[in-house]
Amino acid sequence: MSYTVTVEPTGDQIEVEEGQTILQAALRQGVWLPFACGHGTCATCKVQVLDGDVDVGEASPFALMDVERDEGKVLACCATVDSDVTIEADIDVDPDFEGYPVEDCRARVTDIVDLSPTIKGVHLKLDRPMTFQAGQYINIDLPGADGPRAFSLANPPSRADEVELHIRLVDGGAATTYVHQQLQVGDELSLSGPYGQFFVRHSQPGDLIFIAGGSGLSSPQSMILDLLEQNDERNITLFQGARSLPELYNRELFEGLARDHDNFTYVPALSQAEDDADWTGFRGYVHEAAIDHFDGRFAGNKAYLCGPPPMIDSAITALMQGRLFERDIFMEKFLTAADGAEDAQRSALFKKI
Repeated sequence: MSYTVTVEPTGDQIEVEEGQTILQAALRQGVWLPFACGHGTCATCKVQVLDGDVDVGEASPFALMDVERDEGKVLACCATVDSDVTIEADIDVDPDFEGYPVEDCRARVTDIVDLSPTIKGVHLKLDRPMTFQAGQYINIDLPGADGPRAFSLANPPSRADEVELHIRLVDGGAATTYVHQQLQVGDELSLSGPYGQFFVRHSQPGDLIFIAGGSGLSSPQSMILDLLEQNDERNITLFQGARSLPELYNRELFEGLARDHDNFTYVPALSQAEDDADWTGFRGYVHEAAIDHFDGRFAGNKAYLCGPPPMIDSAITALMQGRLFERDIFMEKFLTAADGAEDAQRSALFKKI
């Protein structure tokens, strides 16, 4: 049995199967609803029920308070429907968002490589192509993990039947420990995607700055490869931050791209380079490398940030002091399953991402 959910103010209609959440149904039918954590703790997907019967599900009492429940508010990631329903959502879809429906896929592991002492490169072959925008992510089911885990796609959309992931080992993390210690070539996994609102805004003018730290390089790698494949003529600068030289992975890839493309510049930075006597590149944090390269003046650019929250926050501060504003900066924070729900919230400097 299925019911129809009408989404206002857009008027979109989706079919929701019995037991399926409103968010699951919407994403699989190409209808965007805002969300973040996906499991009822961050309140990003809060919507107002205007008509119909809805079960709030396992929404956290902190994310959905009793008074809000009485007012007819629900979290789309937890709520299921018992009749035809009309909801009202705070939808602000970016004009560059292509809205590809989320699909479920099976994938076979074709290669596992050591990118750094703590990061594995995992390559998968999909049972069918998955259309996505560069910068988006997938959810993947891994043995021993409590629920799916999100990983950004590192391959460009032109390789639609493949998946490349950069997976950092998280201390005590069930999913990443499995990947680093047990996952084998030939294993089969289930995944779904694409998800996310992190993608290049092609309609917005300005040169492009990418700032990446750790395994946060994955999304910028996908975006940069896609831009260069499409012969984008804007100037593109990648700042890649790592603690030490062994952690600075895929350096040869980006040095090669810089040689082959006049509009692409690659600036690696090491924050703990004391033991790397032969390192002749930038010594310091990655946001400091950006300040040094642009002499502290970023006006006229668009910036895309991907990495751990401390790196994101430092980069935002540097960019805004250099005359970039909220509308010029886009970001993807890399959080682990151990991070609290409060960490899933957007930066206090931003009204929206």
